[in-house]
Amino acid sequence: MRAPANIQLIGEEVAIVWDDGVESYFPFERLRAASPSAANQGERDILGNQYGGDGPKKFDGVQVLGWDVIGNYAIRFEFSDGHRTGLYSYDYLRKLAGQP
Repeated sequence: MRAPANIQLIGEEVAIVWDDGVESYFPFERLRAASPSAANQGERDILGNQYGGDGPKKFDGVQVLGWDVIGNYAIRFEFSDGHRTGLYSYDYLRKLAGQP
């Protein structure tokens, strides 16, 4: 698993330089819409029934206010709309950026 070597806010994007030298750029609004949180994606029970999740939305003007590194596997972003419950695993962020 690749890990971030550096995380910065640049303009309206989160920039991540990974430990393999690859750079990823995430516009704030896209990052917020892709939140893997249960509030955004919902949850499935053992039978596969989906509960909750308000699905994809537009988050015009949302900003990233900060982030926390969670263990050695994820980042939790804090957004200007108050959202901060999604844990973005490093693998998920790489996939989101279209990078292996």
